[in-house]
Amino acid sequence: MTTAESHVHHPNYVKIWAILVVLLLVSVVGSMSHIREVVLIAAFGVALVKAYMVAKNFMHITVEKRWVPYLLIVCLLFVAILFAGVAPDVMKQSGLNWTKNPPAQSGSNAAVKHE
Repeated sequence: MTTAESHVHHPNYVKIWAILVVLLLVSVVGSMSHIREVVLIAAFGVALVKAYMVAKNFMHITVEKRWVPYLLIVCLLFVAILFAGVAPDVMKQSGLNWTKNPPAQSGSNAAVKHE
């Protein structure tokens, strides 16, 4: 193997940092909008792009062993399974012995237990 083959290209970290800062500003400004679709795209769309950039450039996922990205995908699948398992209960407005207070009444989403 020659030295040219073993050399790994490193990205310009300052440029990537600047792009991440711009994306942060986009997500902050977008979340101030009162349009639901813009808020969702700003929150989740920009977060996905930033997570991809961090994993690719700062965590060096693309130059790791072949199984490392698959391990990352399996971890993300486990998070999705966890969310799918708890979401039906957590997103309900009431349960067997509790009800979720509306934010306007109490200022929080704390559950009130009925006795």
